[in-house]
Amino acid sequence: METIITKIDRKKPDMEVIQQAGKILASGGIVAFPTETVYGLGANALDPKAVEKIFKAKGRPSDNPLIVHISSQEALSALVSEIPPVAIPLMKHFWPGPLTLIFPKSSIIPKEITGGLSTVGIRYPVHPIAQKVIQAAQVPIAAPSANLSGKPSPTKAEHVIHDLKGKVDMIIDGGCSAIGLESTVLDITGEIPMILRPGGITQDMIEAVVGPILLDPALESRREVSQATVPKAPGMKYKHYAPKAQVEVIVGEVLAVTQRIQQLIKEDKSHRKIGVMATDQTQSQYEGENVFVLSVGDRKQPETIASHLFDVLRQFDEEDIDVIYAEGVPEVQVGMAIMNRLVKAAGYNILYV
Repeated sequence: METIITKIDRKKPDMEVIQQAGKILASGGIVAFPTETVYGLGANALDPKAVEKIFKAKGRPSDNPLIVHISSQEALSALVSEIPPVAIPLMKHFWPGPLTLIFPKSSIIPKEITGGLSTVGIRYPVHPIAQKVIQAAQVPIAAPSANLSGKPSPTKAEHVIHDLKGKVDMIIDGGCSAIGLESTVLDITGEIPMILRPGGITQDMIEAVVGPILLDPALESRREVSQATVPKAPGMKYKHYAPKAQVEVIVGEVLAVTQRIQQLIKEDKSHRKIGVMATDQTQSQYEGENVFVLSVGDRKQPETIASHLFDVLRQFDEEDIDVIYAEGVPEVQVGMAIMNRLVKAAGYNILYV
């Protein structure tokens, strides 16, 4: 397959490119495009054959549900069988934006979207290119992250091109994703809303609007979800976000973490290439032969860590690193989402110090 690759200005998007993407989507093709979270790989959510192309291009398990993206709140009613009252203030405060809400699905949502479940995740993205592409397609768009399944999510068009060139119809380069982590997924089908996947919209932000909410127990257990489990949202069951290298997350006070990582470097006699995922405050504290240190951001501004996390994991891949020691961060605010992605990238390989 020949992939059309085109660059676009998010502030002044070329409407010819937008219309071309819309026509591809409306006719059953798949298009990668930027959103505020990560790049998405889109297909007509109401066309099962188009949706199947997403799974084939990504190598994605068929029971891993897809999020449906819309370009107006008015589009929601046709896709769901019920809008719980709690959805109203949530949509008012956080849509458009990086919040996915889980609703009871309507009959027009195919089983390929939901993994056979009776619920569907809906998001209204704020990114102007994403909005315009969905509008041009004139259909709701199913769009998981535009990467090979299990690999670090794409926050730049180069990441998409590396993974999916020749497997998709079109890639729109709209620059870097601002948030850098996938959307928060909130299940509102139960009595009390529950976060299934943390993201840029934090628990505190949601609770300020609707009161106390729950966290999915799997987020706190730090154990891999059973293979018999049917995931209700993306990112819950399978190993995700993983570079080629083995990843170990070191968790504790900053000084103890840096000392343990440096000790691990000194004790390693295997001549492996070692990567250290440090922060602006700690990157100068590591040294050793065959050691490659990258800062993922500023501990005082954890949103910078979120926005660079997947790009840094991919940079380690480019350097053919064998093992990565990653500093943990406090699990407050967006730190919960950062650690969720890091721990999954590590296959739950955590060292507490």
